[in-house]
Amino acid sequence: MSESPSLLKPAELEPATEITHRICEQMDRCLLGRESLHRLVVIGLLSRGHILLEGLPGLGKTALVRTIGSILQLDFNRVQFTPDLMPGDVLGTHILQQTDSGQREMIFEPGPVFTNILLADEINRASPKTQSAMLEIMQERSVTLRGQTRELPDPFFVIASQNPIEMEGTYPLPEAQLDRFLFRVLFDSVDAEILQRIITERRQGDLPSPTWQASKDDLTYLFSVMERIFLPKPVAGYIARLVAATHPDHAEASESVKKYVQYGTSPRAAIAMGEAARAHALIDGRPTVGFEDVAVVAKPVMNHRLILNYQARFDRMDTGQVLADLLEELDETGLDLPADVSLQNA
Repeated sequence: MSESPSLLKPAELEPATEITHRICEQMDRCLLGRESLHRLVVIGLLSRGHILLEGLPGLGKTALVRTIGSILQLDFNRVQFTPDLMPGDVLGTHILQQTDSGQREMIFEPGPVFTNILLADEINRASPKTQSAMLEIMQERSVTLRGQTRELPDPFFVIASQNPIEMEGTYPLPEAQLDRFLFRVLFDSVDAEILQRIITERRQGDLPSPTWQASKDDLTYLFSVMERIFLPKPVAGYIARLVAATHPDHAEASESVKKYVQYGTSPRAAIAMGEAARAHALIDGRPTVGFEDVAVVAKPVMNHRLILNYQARFDRMDTGQVLADLLEELDETGLDLPADVSLQNA
């Protein structure tokens, strides 16, 4: 039986934390505003997860992906999803070509998914057939065509953007595909002060180049450190109880969950939350995951996995409000401590 890796020492953790801080600083420098969103994107990449950005066109979603690709020195491809986009346009296709010997054979022409970071722009404008083609590449990180499976480059991330479902010409993403995104992040407009800086400093909309770039060795090192971030049993238990409590028939479900949720989150949400909490602890410079890490990542991990009922629509309740109520009501320790007792100050 192999021994579990030892707990990280400060000297081992500090270089990794410094790299993550420099990545966040470069994103904040190149992309004005939305520092908390940049931090979530870095958490998603450290967790090897895919990210769904939701917001109106023109808010800088493409600029964000270009910037993170430049900072990490990773290959980047962008696909504009439209109603007439076919699966072969994304995955690749076989083309009949004549070889030097005069024979004809089918040659595989790789699609834009063969990259490190794929921006699936306005993914919910594509037909369900094309959206379904994304399932294998997001889960297995491979493409299977004509009985042959081809691995995608490592690392591989999908950062997808979608317009609000109320806009014309959009198709709702199937639940199976939504469940494969680690985060869904709402891309809001920046405030007036940031807009003024954009007007005066970015007149042509050009992004400044990063003054520092991470190497692929840095990224490999960060992934290896992530493997050694310790998840204590009480925190893992809290994650499990939190995911279970999103189901209306569970004993610890909040009143909001019982009233407004039709289907709760899947076990994949618990796995995603554990990985994201590890990444948040790494950025904060801690070798052990705490309850505070779970609190930061819980909403982005679960807000697209909950399916609300019609009562929620009538009462204008969204998943963010339901999750906020659940996080407030569910006791972290499971010990049902009085409200005036805190283990943090013990």
